[in-house]
Amino acid sequence: MAAYMKSDEAIAQLSPEQFQVTQNNGTEAPFENEFWDHHEPGIYVDVVSGEPLFSSLDKFDSSCGWPSFSKPVEAENVEERHDNSHGMSRTEVRSNHGDSHLGHVFDDGPQEMGGLRYCINSASLRFVPLDELESEGYGEYLKRFDSKKL
Repeated sequence: MAAYMKSDEAIAQLSPEQFQVTQNNGTEAPFENEFWDHHEPGIYVDVVSGEPLFSSLDKFDSSCGWPSFSKPVEAENVEERHDNSHGMSRTEVRSNHGDSHLGHVFDDGPQEMGGLRYCINSASLRFVPLDELESEGYGEYLKRFDSKKL
C-alpha cells in the first residue's frame, strides 16, 4: 500500500477553491461542482494525499447538488468528527492521511445501500477513471469492478 500523506508541495498545488474546502472546512456551491452528476466508473481519491476515498460503485444521485456515496472505499481512510458549526449538529468527514475536509455524512441515504449519505465536496476529490487505475497505482481496486455491471 502506498504512503498517503499531506505535504506542503501538495497544498501549494491546490486551486483556491480546493484550498478553501480542504484546508479551511469550506463548502462549494451545489450543482456547480465537478462531480455532482459524474457517472464514469472509477475511484475518487483525496486531492491532497491521494488516498482512496470513494468508488463510483457506491455513488448515487441524492439530488442534493454534491457527490453522494453510500460508504467509503476504505473505511480507515475516512475519519468522522462531530461538527457544531453553522448552528447545526452534524458529522464531518475528513481524510485520515491528508486531513482534508471532505464534507459530511447523514443517515438519509438509500436503505438498500446501508442508509448513509456521504455528501462530499468535489473540490476535495480527484477522480481516477477505471482504465487508469493500474497506471495511477490503484490497480488493487480493479477487481471490485470485475463482477459489477458498468
